[in-house]
Amino acid sequence: MRNLYCLLVGVFFGIIMIKSEAASWFRIYEMFTFKSFHMYGIIGTAVCLGALYIQLIKRFKLKNIDKKPIIIKEKNKSQYRYLFGGIIFGLGWALVGACPGPMFTLIGAGYFSVLIVIIGALLGTWLYGLLKNKLPH
Repeated sequence: MRNLYCLLVGVFFGIIMIKSEAASWFRIYEMFTFKSFHMYGIIGTAVCLGALYIQLIKRFKLKNIDKKPIIIKEKNKSQYRYLFGGIIFGLGWALVGACPGPMFTLIGAGYFSVLIVIIGALLGTWLYGLLKNKLPH
């Protein structure tokens, strides 16, 4: 039952991504060339809703799907890790034209060339796992 729930949430997320044009390469291009506010509005809305939901989870001590309390750990306040990680993430996003969320949505929409991007993302994740202990965190 849990897998069905996760599948339905994923399908709903994919539909939202396609209908809002958040998975559109052209919308992402417009964002990185500062020609449109569309993507900034979507991202800003997501950040604001995320902050609101985090506060609701903390205030009402909400539980996850398994009825266990949701524990949100404090983040390390290091600025460099987020700065460099964000730059690398943004460069990859700009070069590819898709962030990780819409990559799988694009496959569902029939854009199978994004499989190359997914393979690259998986290789990058694997490489990070190998080098993680040697990187300055």
